[in-house]
Amino acid sequence: QSESLVVCDVAEDLVEKLRKFRFRKETNNAAIIMKIDKDKQLVVLDEEHEGISPDELKDELPERQPRYPSQKTFIVYSYKYQHEDGRVSYPLCFIFSSPVGCKPEQQMMYAGSKNKLVQTAELTKVFEIRNTEDLTEEWLREKLGFFH
Repeated sequence: QSESLVVCDVAEDLVEKLRKFRFRKETNNAAIIMKIDKDKQLVVLDEEHEGISPDELKDELPERQPRYPSQKTFIVYSYKYQHEDGRVSYPLCFIFSSPVGCKPEQQMMYAGSKNKLVQTAELTKVFEIRNTEDLTEEWLREKLGFFH
């Protein structure tokens, strides 16, 4: 019997929060961390952070906590990006953390919901990490470097 791809909806309050986040005026780094509520089949808000560096963000991710091993996570991250020519931009990045060792059912649920979430949040810079240790300032700058 084949597992069908479950696509979770995005919680209404989260849709609104993401919309506001896109147009925020603050110039610090900020993150919205989201997860899937399996019972409700909804993408919901997990945590919000203001003034958080990529390295601090890495420490906040659920799979770093022993009680959530192999927890997949969606992150929308507003990053203050200094270009070589001195310009500053604030790209919104969608980071999909999918650690090794997730249950297949969870993988399907997150994979199916990722595109829906990206469309809902209207994001174009979508990155996936397999290992949270990879989430560094250097990694993010390198990824964003492709969007000149």
